[in-house]
Formats: sequence, structure tokens, C-alpha cells
Amino acid sequence: MNNFFSGLGKGFSDYGPALSFLFKHKLAWLLLAPVVLNILLFAGGYAAISAFSDYLQAETVSAVSLENADFFGAQVLSRLLEGTVWLILKILFFFIFAYTGGYIIIILMSPILAYLSEKTEKIITGKEYPFDIQQLMRDVSRGVLIALRNLFYELLIIFGIFILGVIPIIGWLVSLASPFILFFIASYFYGFSFTDYINERRRLNVKDSVLFMRHNKGTITGNGMPFALILLIPFFGLTFSGFIAIIGVVASVISVTNISKESELNLPTEELSSHE
Repeated sequence: MNNFFSGLGKGFSDYGPALSFLFKHKLAWLLLAPVVLNILLFAGGYAAISAFSDYLQAETVSAVSLENADFFGAQVLSRLLEGTVWLILKILFFFIFAYTGGYIIIILMSPILAYLSEKTEKIITGKEYPFDIQQLMRDVSRGVLIALRNLFYELLIIFGIFILGVIPIIGWLVSLASPFILFFIASYFYGFSFTDYINERRRLNVKDSVLFMRHNKGTITGNGMPFALILLIPFFGLTFSGFIAIIGVVASVISVTNISKESELNLPTEELSSHE
């Protein structure tokens, strides 16, 4: 447990050096890309849900035959139904985007994150990775698959917590603790996504990458925690989560490099080297 919290602190604190690294090595311009992407994504999604909302409002009123109704209060009831549909869809949109938005950003930004992870490791360790478009596409594809995998498992855990929540006493305790449990789970999976780019370059398959993450779950969770934290902030978090993702990828490289230097890597050295 002590190792977990020690790693948690290290993973979280590496965001400071990561931000300095971006400016020192003239990579800060990459911070603009996710902000623009997130704003466009939010604006596009909001426009789409608004158009769908207008359509559904009209269909709802038509379905209950209120368009040409002439009884007292028909117009008020029609406006009330339209407003209810509008409100439900807007709340649903914000809920879905708030929860899945982090993974959507990670998936859409995967080419940038893959490039930045490799660039950072090259600067820190001096290890050269000759440019290979096929390898880049493999990195991007794996980044997308890992993000989808993590989202699936996170949803599975949420469903499990929901099922436990209906059990008397135990369920109540689980429900009380669930916000904290889900936050740490989300942080772990976000950190997993940021760190897996390094494991891909080291030729670890997904199974061995999962083993690496589990053995270093404190650091991995710490790497994902700032990203999970900012997503909790309404509007601001959704808009600037991509900004934190950029820093998070650099922080993950710094964290893994420090672990390797300090010989604190719990994954057996021979198993890791066999995949390089």
C-alpha cells in the first residue's frame, strides 16, 4: 500500500517537470491542438444534439396529437413537452460527453500523443526511433484499441458497482465509496492509455503491458489523476482536457524513465528485455 501511494505521488508530481519540458524543448505549440480539437468536438456535438432535439420535439408533439389540438391548455402542454425533451437531451449530452469525453479526446489525439511520447523519450534517453509510417499507424491503432479497452472495462466496473448498490448494507457502503472508487479507476485507465505508447515501442504486447501497469499501478494512477481531475470541472474540464493529455503523455515518459533508472520496475527485467 505504501508503494502505491509513493508511486501515486511521483506520477502526479511529474506533471510539473513535464510542463517545463514542453517549453524547454519547444514542444509547447502542441498544446494548442487539443484545445482547438476539444472546442470543435464540443461545438459539433452540441449542434448535432440540438438538431436532434428539435426533430424529437416535433415528433413527440405530433405523436401525442397536440399540433392541432384545440382543448384548453393544449398549447401550454405542447410547450411543456418540447421543453422536457430539450432538457432531457441536453442533460444526457453533457452526461455522456463528461464521462466518455476523456476517451474520445485520447482516441482523436492518438497520432499527436504517439508522436509526442516518442519525441519525449528520444530527448530524455537519446534512444532513436527511425521514422516509420507503418509503425506510427500501429502506435495510433493500438492507442485507439487501448482507449476502447479501458472504456469497456471501466463501464463494466461501473455496472458491477451499480449491481452491488442494490444489496442492503453492503450496497449502501459501496454506493457511498463509489465516487472515490470510480475516480481512482478512471485515473488508472487514463494513465494506462498515456503510458502504453512507451510499452508499444518496447515491443510489449497488450498482455505484458497490462502486467507492467499492474506492477506499477501507483505511478500509472498518478499519471492519469490530473486528467481525471480536470474532467470533473464542468465546461472548463471538457474544453481543456486535451491540454492535460499532452502534459500527461510527457509525464508518463518521465515517470517510466525514472522508474527504470531507480531499478524500481517490478516487471522482471528478462521479461521486459525479451520484447525489446
